[in-house]
Amino acid sequence: MPENFDYNSTRNKLILSEYGRNVQNMVKYIVALPTKEERNRYAQVVIDLMGFLNPHLRDVADFKHKLWDHLHIISDFQIDVDSPYPKPSTEAIHMKPEPLRYPHQRIKYKHYGKTIELMIEKAKSIDDADRKRHMVQAIANFMKMAYVQWNKDSVADEIILSDLYNLSGGQLKLEENINLNKVEYRSIPHNTNNNQNNRGRTNNNNNQNNRGRTNNNNNPRNNNNNQNRNRNSGGAKKY
Repeated sequence: MPENFDYNSTRNKLILSEYGRNVQNMVKYIVALPTKEERNRYAQVVIDLMGFLNPHLRDVADFKHKLWDHLHIISDFQIDVDSPYPKPSTEAIHMKPEPLRYPHQRIKYKHYGKTIELMIEKAKSIDDADRKRHMVQAIANFMKMAYVQWNKDSVADEIILSDLYNLSGGQLKLEENINLNKVEYRSIPHNTNNNQNNRGRTNNNNNQNNRGRTNNNNNPRNNNNNQNRNRNSGGAKKY
């Protein structure tokens, strides 16, 4: 093995790997050019090559701007050319997003979810009595559906109304004789699709077999063979 063998581990790190090492070497060569006129001319050639290597960028809005930004990034912001777009800043490229805030709120009834609690708070702030009543009834219907889906069992309306009263701190309630939407849990058998597929395959096979038999009976060659067999069997000599 030669001592000066060029390993990838000994090469400079690829800044944007989707353009390859040759493009990065071209950009490095452009940075070292003495005159700005030469740098501008070669930079335009490299921009066209980058667009050819990544045709999917043509579907991106203002893809030329993105290519020029990538050119500056590949050069480590060292290239001095007359770009038709403003030069991107290092802070904007390497800006870290703010950490996500994970919810640490306690949900009183997990089978209803946090959204129900937000809806209840919204309903409590409504002043119009008629609109408030319709929204409270819609919330109760949704709570019943969520309860059935979670517990996979039927539930009495009184339980839903009691949970609604507790979640709202006693501020929301419906009439005791009101009937919520009827919700039933239905388990879906897992083999339904397989049975339908098997039935369809069986019917197709039977149809193909029946077609084959019909075609054999209608074939004139088969009729001629049958007639020849009958003649030979009928005309046999007896000794």
